[in-house]
Amino acid sequence: MTRPLVANIDIAAMQHNLSVVRSTVPRAKIWGVVKANAYGHGLERSVRALNDADGFALIEMESAIHLREIGWKKPILLLEGFFYAHELPILARYNIAFAVHCDEQIDMLEKSRLDLPVDVHLKMNTGMNRLGFLPAEYSKAYERLKKIPNVREISHMTHFANSEVSGHKKMSVEEQLKRFDSGSAGLPGVRNLSNSGAILLHPQLRTDWVRPGVMLYGGTPGGKTAEEYGLKPVMTLSSEIIQIQNIKEGDSVGYGSIFTATGPMKIGVVACGYADGYPRMAPEGTPVIVDGVKTRLVGRVSMDMITVDLTPVKDAHVGSKVTLWGNELPIDEVAEAAGTVGYELMCALSLRPRIVECW
Repeated sequence: MTRPLVANIDIAAMQHNLSVVRSTVPRAKIWGVVKANAYGHGLERSVRALNDADGFALIEMESAIHLREIGWKKPILLLEGFFYAHELPILARYNIAFAVHCDEQIDMLEKSRLDLPVDVHLKMNTGMNRLGFLPAEYSKAYERLKKIPNVREISHMTHFANSEVSGHKKMSVEEQLKRFDSGSAGLPGVRNLSNSGAILLHPQLRTDWVRPGVMLYGGTPGGKTAEEYGLKPVMTLSSEIIQIQNIKEGDSVGYGSIFTATGPMKIGVVACGYADGYPRMAPEGTPVIVDGVKTRLVGRVSMDMITVDLTPVKDAHVGSKVTLWGNELPIDEVAEAAGTVGYELMCALSLRPRIVECW
């Protein structure tokens, strides 16, 4: 017996989304961001789908090495850089570029004795206030790197805090770009700037490389829906009704009895829960599709099951098809109802759903 919970991964949709990046910023090279197991879609699967990308960017050094071992010969970039000095010879051996965002990393580079050169992406903190050198400190960091014999190319990098919003009142892309231009003025090297939001809402930015992430997988960084951006959903999570309960007024459903029927209802039990990656905090009203009809979640999400209102689905039965997100139901719509973002739902997919690859 096989549990009816399936995550369909649409390779053609991923390829289409990459083509949207290419057509939106045709003069830029593309880092396909494949961190977190390619946002839950599978690293090796995404490598095949995104073979036309100019490079891959991720966080995990082990995954970067794996990319080399399976034959990826184009550039690879570690977005958080390295953490310990002993990693540097390994990164040099596998020709893996990395971000440099603090003096401690430069200290380690200065003390290292490498047999092969390395490429670095010097990161500027232009207002995100996570990683990077402040604009006033940036040129000093650049000069230190330039003096290190085994540092080959130095690229310039920043990250936008609110790229999905035009003219953000606290920290706009325009303000961050102004700081970036000031801090990097006169320094040679390519520019590595735009994430998904900047690609879609600010395609005019002058950048040599872009870093699409969520848009490759059919999610939206904000601003408009994924469909309005011309993106296609890649992951469709689907299951089936495994039992139907006919309840009466005053009956409650699930742990905590947080939902109580106000009249006779038909409740469908779906084989999917938070152990599969469905958000436990999804509230009553979170959209679900049953046999092509939109309905709603009722009751608390449990480890292995959710319960849905079958009132609008007249012919629902055990075995009725249920779409949790994907085709018919955008993942961002589910995420918004659950108080989170599509990124989290993608990355939270567990090992339990059966993966089916389609084209």
